[in-house]
Amino acid sequence: MKISEIREMKTEELHAELENLRKHAFELRSQAVTEKLENPFLLTQARRDIARVLTVLRSRGEKGIEEKQRHLEALASRGAV
Repeated sequence: MKISEIREMKTEELHAELENLRKHAFELRSQAVTEKLENPFLLTQARRDIARVLTVLRSRGEKGIEEKQRHLEALASRGAV
């Protein structure tokens, strides 16, 4: 994902994208542990994408990014139940 694409996104979209990227990174780490990861660069790329999103959020003056992520996860889990 390019930084220009990330900058065009709204703040709410960035939070959703951050959540998706973290889930994807978790899946890649799981594959790496079980030695099923074909391309190890994907893990590096996922970490860099997460860093890019966090950088844009912080440059916009967002505070409490981690707390918002936990709140969004809690809302999502309530909706799934």
